[in-house]
This record gives sequence, C-alpha cells and structure tokens, in this order.
Amino acid sequence: MTSYIKHPLIRPDMVEQRLYQLDLAGRSLSSPTLVVLPTGLGKTIISLLVIASRMEKFGGKALILSPTKPLVEQHATFFKKVMNISEEHIITFTGGVAPEKRADLWKEGKLIVSTPQVIENDIITKRIDLSDVCHITFDEAHRAVGNYAYTYIAEKYFENARNPHCLGITASPGSTDEKINEVCEVLHIRSVAVKTETDSDVKPYVHKKEIEWIKIDLPKDMAKIKELLEKVIEERFTKLTELGFPVHNPKFITKKDLLGMQKKLQGELRGMPDPSVYAAISIVAEIMKVSHAVEIIETQGMESLRKYMERLDHEAYSKSGSKASKRLAEDLYMRQAIHRIRDTDIEHPKLEMVRNIVLKQIAGKQESRAIVFTNYRDTADMVTTSLETMEGIRPVRFVGQSSKYKDKGLTQKQQVQIIEDFKKGVYNVLVATSVAEEGLDIPSTDLVIFYEPIPSEIRSIQRKGRTARKHVGRVVVLITKSTRDEGYYWSSLSKERRMQNNMKELQGSMSANATLEQYAPQLIEKDQRQLSEFHDKGIKVIVDHREVRSQVARELERLGVNIEVKTLEVGDYVISERIAIERKSAEDFVSSLLNNTLFEQISNISRSYQKPVLLIEGDGLFSARQINPKSIHGALTSIGIDFGVSIFYTRDAEDSAILIQTLTNREQSDGQREIKPHGKKTAQLLSEQQEYIISAINEIGPKAAKNLLEYFGSVENVMKARYEELIKVHNIGPKTAARIREVVSSEYKG
Repeated sequence: MTSYIKHPLIRPDMVEQRLYQLDLAGRSLSSPTLVVLPTGLGKTIISLLVIASRMEKFGGKALILSPTKPLVEQHATFFKKVMNISEEHIITFTGGVAPEKRADLWKEGKLIVSTPQVIENDIITKRIDLSDVCHITFDEAHRAVGNYAYTYIAEKYFENARNPHCLGITASPGSTDEKINEVCEVLHIRSVAVKTETDSDVKPYVHKKEIEWIKIDLPKDMAKIKELLEKVIEERFTKLTELGFPVHNPKFITKKDLLGMQKKLQGELRGMPDPSVYAAISIVAEIMKVSHAVEIIETQGMESLRKYMERLDHEAYSKSGSKASKRLAEDLYMRQAIHRIRDTDIEHPKLEMVRNIVLKQIAGKQESRAIVFTNYRDTADMVTTSLETMEGIRPVRFVGQSSKYKDKGLTQKQQVQIIEDFKKGVYNVLVATSVAEEGLDIPSTDLVIFYEPIPSEIRSIQRKGRTARKHVGRVVVLITKSTRDEGYYWSSLSKERRMQNNMKELQGSMSANATLEQYAPQLIEKDQRQLSEFHDKGIKVIVDHREVRSQVARELERLGVNIEVKTLEVGDYVISERIAIERKSAEDFVSSLLNNTLFEQISNISRSYQKPVLLIEGDGLFSARQINPKSIHGALTSIGIDFGVSIFYTRDAEDSAILIQTLTNREQSDGQREIKPHGKKTAQLLSEQQEYIISAINEIGPKAAKNLLEYFGSVENVMKARYEELIKVHNIGPKTAARIREVVSSEYKG
C-alpha cells in the first residue's frame, strides 16, 4: 500500500513517501546542501519537503530558481497542485512580467518560482528584498559558476536574509574538484548529499537502462574527402611555422588549443604589432573552419557537410565575408574536396543505423517514444527528413530559439507545444539538439540515441536521464571508428567515473551536520569585510535600463553603490551634473564605428555634458573585426581631441565598476554636485529617421538602407517586400534579404 507525505503545507494523498527522498530532505535541512540525484528520481519532491519545513518553522517566503521559462512554468504547476497554500500566493516570475508588477507580486507571494536573471535584475534595482526569504532552491545547480545569475543571487541572499538556507539540486555537478568546489562555494553549500541508482533505498524506483555502443566504419569516399580537408589544415600549420608561430603535434591539437592560440595572438595586437600576427590570426581562423568540416564528415554525414560548405561559400562571396573564408574558397584542395562532396551520393552509415534502430523499436511497441540527440542542427534536419519517409515513424525536429542563415529556430511556445504533442503521441520521435538535455519537461522515453558521443559528462548524463524513468529504457551511442568520436566517448566515460568518485569523497569530507549557526559568524565577518568604504557616503549612479543586464550594474551594487535605473537618452551612466559615461565593449566600439553610430553617440554626450567619458571594456579592440589599426587610432584621436571626451580602458565588468565607483566618489565626495541626467539625442530629419529604422536590422549598413529606400520608396514598402524583390536591390545579397524577411516576419519572442 502506498504511503503519502503528511505535512500541514502539503496536500494529503498527493506526494508518495519515498525513504531516500525523506533522507535527502532531512540532511538538507541541517545546512545548505547540494543534492546530487539521477534524473527522474524526484529532485523537485526534495525541494518541496525542504520548503514546507522551512516555511512552517520560519514563515516568510521561499524562492525556486530554474534556468528556463518552460521549466519555471512546470515547477509552478507542480507546486500549485501539491502545496496546501492559496494558488494566488504561488507566483511565477519571468521576463514577460512587467518589472513594476513584479514588485507588487513579490509582496503578496509566499512561493515565487522564477528564472534567475529576473531575480538578479530585481535585486540590483531594489524592487525586491530578500530579508524574509527563508529558503532558495537552485535548480540545475551546476550552472552556479562564473557570472551566471545564481552566483550573485546567492551572495546577496546570504548577506541580507534573516534566516538564510538553500538547496542546490542537480543530476550532474561536474567531474572536476574545481568545478564542484566552485558550485559549493558560490551557493554557500556546507554539505553534499549523493544518491546513486545502486543505493539500496533507490533501487526499487530505478528501471533497468541498457547502454549499447555501436562502432561504425567511415566509408572510403568520405575518408578521401577527409584526407583532402586534412591537407588544407596541414598546409596552414606549415604557414604558421613559416610566420614564426610553430605548433607542436598539430595532429592532436584540439579546438580548445586553437582558441587559446587565437587569444594569445590577439593579445599581441596592442601597440604596433608585426604584420605577421594579423596573418597568423587569419590562418588560425582558417584552420578552425576546416577542422570543423573534418569533424562534421567524421561524426555527422554528407548532408550536414554540404550545408556547412554552402555557408562557408556564402560567407566567402558576401560583402562582409572574412579573408579566411575567401582564401579557403580559392584553395586547390578545398575545391577538390567540394567537387567530391557534390559528386558523392553516399551518406554516413550512422543515418541508416538510426533508421533501423528506431524502426525496430517502434514496430515492436507502437506506443514507444524515442529521442535522437545530435550536436548540430543540420544533422537534426537530415535525420528528421530521413525518418519522415518511414511508415509508422512520426519525427519532429526540436532545436533552440536562435535563428541564422537558412536555419530558423523555435520559440519557447513552439518548444512547449512540441513536447505536449510528443507526450500525446502526435510525434513519436524527437530529433533534438542540446536544448532537450535540460530545462524542459520532456517525458520518459523507451529509447535514446546519441548520434555522436559528447565529451561533456554533464550533457551525457542529462541525455541518458531521458530514458528508464518509468520503465526499462535503452541508450545507444553511435561511434565512428578512428575519429574524434572515440576520443569524445572515452573522455565522457572517464569524466562520469571521476565525477562519481569525487562526489562520494566530497560527501564524506563535508560534514552533513554543519548547521546554520556554525557558519553564520563566518558570513557576518565576510559581510563586514565586503562593506564598501563608499557605501556610508551614499554615492549614487543613475544607470540606463539597458545596462542593468550587464555585469557592471551587478558589480556596482556589490560595491555598495546606490543604483537608480532610468531610461537615458544620452550615455549609459550618469554620476553628476557634469559627467556621463558611455560604456562600450571593445567589440561594440568597433561595430558602432563600422555602422556609423559611434560618432553620433559621442557627439550627443559631448554636447550634453561638461566632462563626458568613454569607457572601453575588454580586450580585442584591434582584433574584434580585423579592422585596420589606423582606423581605430584615428577614431580614438578624434573622440579625445575633436570632441573632448576622456577615454578610459578597463579589463572587465568588475574593473569597469571600480572605475565608475572611483569617478563617482570623486564627483560626489563634497556633496555639492547634483546627479541629474540631461541631454537628448540629436533630432533627425525624416529621411535620417527612415534610414535609421532600416539600418537597425542586423547586417544592413547606412548605404544599404539608402539603396532599399530609394528602390522601394518607403519604410513600409521595404518591410512588405518579398525575398525575390529584395535581392534585386543593388548590394542586397541573399543573406541580407533573408535577414530582413526573418526580422519582419518572425514571431516576437519577448
């Protein structure tokens, strides 16, 4: 007979009582805890038990944070169903809820389920107060690294809450000690609780999961194309050596190595670099492009390779194409490879293998569900198209939201609808990229196919967790022999084993009995050390609302600066009557120089403020778009001398915040200077406004905007124009025309 959880805040006969969940919840209540539990075993139930206990004991609010809007909606639905509190007190926060409304809802709510970015913004702008939050659950806690919003929220929570407590839940925290320790440190975790499928109290709820690895030979015709591409790479490494940048063991170089080399070369561009540095950067870019083509032919297939080569060709002959792509288009071996690609009518054996495995599964069990995971969208297209031709198979492509040339993404609404249709059986095969690994409520499936292995243990565990939730499941991993497939497979396997060992060791070393009282004094000491010397002086910065999303706003708030958010017509930060700051990343600076908006912004700020400031953040000023250094120096000279704007350089967001704080403290130290934003953007002629609207579309510069308006006569006609009409305009190519149609006709995602 099934036993149910009994608690005044949990509705009776709703939540099954499982000993391992009670054990994990009990351990989690003693101190902030990281719970590691395989997918499908009820991590949300553990959160429910902890929240109910904390709210009963301390009152106040509880907060559940989850990475995506669909998962937020899923959690909210579950808690409304099982918690014994009024539904009006269970509030959902996403970017779709107006900020002013969120402030009111926060006051009314008892349980708030939200995406972390929304809570982060509301903390920075002081719309919400965390003091009476008795608990936070961090879903997919492995994300709590770097600058992810979890890190900032946890910091502010443990600084300000009267009775702080948190729970991190994940199926895969990471394989390295450094990664796991960072998650624990960021979330103030004091104990780790781990359950595996082999634990005696978990075993009764675990269904058998068969894992099979199928090795496949690369066809000779495809191997020949691969050889030609490798010759291109070999020649590029020889050129790097001739330029004075030799690479040891080029056959074993990884994408990570190439990115590191690229970054190192870009670091040498300051001042007056040797011309060979520019050449080397471009050659590394060529190697990366061709290396990606090699990976596609090894692990994906001919159709995916054709699409990739088509994009490379389009880039090479487009107006904005890079020198690297143009040189590759002229390379003899590349032309030979492209010729063979066009003449080869075979496909990667993986495709036929997927067809056979899926057909056998569905034929043997009509109600079966299967997921085919692929790393690339082109492969997802190819697999979906191939499966559509088979009787009884109803596949659907499932990808992320972003769109690019000839590759339209799915909105979150479309994603949710596809999942609902998959549950109902409208589709029985989901062909998915990484978007299906976490963050969406995808039901259990009978079969999961890895079209290729992945080196990430986190992603591998997430994929495998999509099967064997409610009944026996099967996982099939396809591996091309003697390719990077094999390397990725062994890498993932090794990392998974290392993660399990690390978690067991960490669970043993971190005291499960550490209490809040034990670590509270440390937090108080930390808070006192972190109080800014400027905080008591009450310095204030007015921040443009678009900058709230930047890390700079977060760092300013962390430094104790009072932030007021407004819509600023001129500048990004106003620190006094006479000083406003325009902040640009190095890449933004170059982009605004190329699209002719830089000097308009500089003119506005220099006209409106007595002491205008331009802050350029980050590296890459002379390498962001491989623009001539003389153009950069010329622009900087004009900004400083002609417009009288002071120019400052910073390493990163933290450095920018410290500089803004220092300038603000200097301006406001005597309390005499009023903080008052002023100035308006320069009024534009009607024709300029029309050009501005058209040029706001990505990849359309001022000249192209004029050409479009002259051809069609009005903004309205440009927006209504069909693709076939757009490409007739001078200097408007297929890529630009496709981009215009995408922007005009795509559904607004919000």
